[in-house]
Amino acid sequence: MGFGFNLVFKFIIIPVLGILLLGLLFSRKKIFWQVIKVIVLGIFGLIAISSILQIFISKKVLDKDDYYGDYIIDKSYFPGKQSKWQYDHFRFNIKDNDSVLFYVTDKAKIQHIYRGTISTVKPYGSARLNLNMQQPTHHVVTTNPTIYRSTWGFILVFNSSKFGNMFFTKGNWEDK
Repeated sequence: MGFGFNLVFKFIIIPVLGILLLGLLFSRKKIFWQVIKVIVLGIFGLIAISSILQIFISKKVLDKDDYYGDYIIDKSYFPGKQSKWQYDHFRFNIKDNDSVLFYVTDKAKIQHIYRGTISTVKPYGSARLNLNMQQPTHHVVTTNPTIYRSTWGFILVFNSSKFGNMFFTKGNWEDK
């Protein structure tokens, strides 16, 4: 739970429960017991609901294994001719031996392969991807990607000097 919950719990709920318990001990009236039960069940209910909702609203925490796979341009971010052209000309693969293969293609035909390796760092709990490409390399993979996480997945955004932001997502290339 967060700071606000702890503050309310320590300075409001516990003192109120203490006063109600004293009222129960001295008067023996059922109303005090019923109010205590409602407060305690309400607290446990809020904790349970909060824990369940956390599964659905928290961002995915990434490990190194999550990065392995094939990546293609995500055409849904900026649909149109440019994203279709990028989709047909760039994709890459991260293998479980920590190698990365960046493909410059003409649709299904691979024209050039740029090779490198990956490593990850975990500065804030979720792994960040670092690319170590053999030189010379392609302008798309000269810098490390920015990772945007969502509840169920993530995208990698490369900042190309020629095209600006390029959005890659996991998937298999298909001739569409």
